[in-house]
Amino acid sequence: MTPSLDQFRRVVIKVGSALLVDRARGRLRHAWLAALAEDIADLHARGVDVLVVSSGSIALGRTVLGFAPGALRLEESQGAASVGQIALARHWAEALGHHGIVAGQILVTPQDTEERRRYLNARATVLKLLEMRAVPVVNENDTVATSEIRYGDNDRLAARVATMIGADVLVLFSDIDGLYTAPPSADPDARHLAVVERITPEIEAMAGGPASELSRGGMRTKVEAAKIAVSGGTHMIIADGREKNPLRSVVAGGRCTWFLSGSTPTAARKTWIAGSLEPRGTLVIDDGAARALEGGASLLPVGVCGVEGSFGRGDAVLIRDRAGRVLGRGLVGYDSTEAALILGRPSAQIADLLTYPGRAWMVHRDDLAMF
Repeated sequence: MTPSLDQFRRVVIKVGSALLVDRARGRLRHAWLAALAEDIADLHARGVDVLVVSSGSIALGRTVLGFAPGALRLEESQGAASVGQIALARHWAEALGHHGIVAGQILVTPQDTEERRRYLNARATVLKLLEMRAVPVVNENDTVATSEIRYGDNDRLAARVATMIGADVLVLFSDIDGLYTAPPSADPDARHLAVVERITPEIEAMAGGPASELSRGGMRTKVEAAKIAVSGGTHMIIADGREKNPLRSVVAGGRCTWFLSGSTPTAARKTWIAGSLEPRGTLVIDDGAARALEGGASLLPVGVCGVEGSFGRGDAVLIRDRAGRVLGRGLVGYDSTEAALILGRPSAQIADLLTYPGRAWMVHRDDLAMF
């Protein structure tokens, strides 16, 4: 059965430049953004965590700087992004602030979701904002990104962010109401697909070409984003975002395409930790800590009685008891030198031992896969 958007507790919404910016004038579509903010406020009021991935900085900045229509050189794009990011953040802050919602801006590069240490830092920042009931607004940091080192489109960026924070569903708003068996502009017999249970080569072949000059993506990048999302346990939706209150339409069962994941974000993450990462060291724990982990707790420094190997923060480590049994595997919150300094100590003493206020846990339960 097709899921319903209102059954999920953590939602990522991706908004493209062509929806947010009036192509003819190069200006923000204020009424459209205000309507989407209403939709977000509806979700937020029900306790849903909402994160927005928003394009538009280059499209807004190029107008302010007076660049002519057409492709921009790299340095022109970077300059336009630096101007447009200020305007984009202000517009989102004002639109959400009208509903009493705080917005937080996060600019990322591919390294922030690919390199484990930076991934953990970015993830921690986003999760803290969500915990504080803020709405993070994420965009690629186009002021420093180059053509060789960038996501290239916010569809894939949104999918990476969605899996990073364990989102239940990713909504990609586009200028089309989902995936068709062929590009409908070229094939009048193209058939709309309401649900995609598995992304096969045939499904990938249905994707069309690029979009407008204001955006970098097309249906092909959306299907690629779906592959990233569903592999991380996140469902994905492609929906038409051109009308006002587009999210409300999806909630009401409006026409769209669902890409279904066969897992959940938590299960997918645990599988990744358990089987896809090479352990760099071992944490030896006492019997009390072992019982706590079996009950679903995080591993605290006070329960660690030994540190083996050389590892950095964010590396995978084995969790072993004193009898030598491997109990699980997790992503460690400290490097091996710091872990050796705080092992066996209460979390309240961490700041004094390390001279900075560290994390209360050695391995967080969300980053731990028990065997």
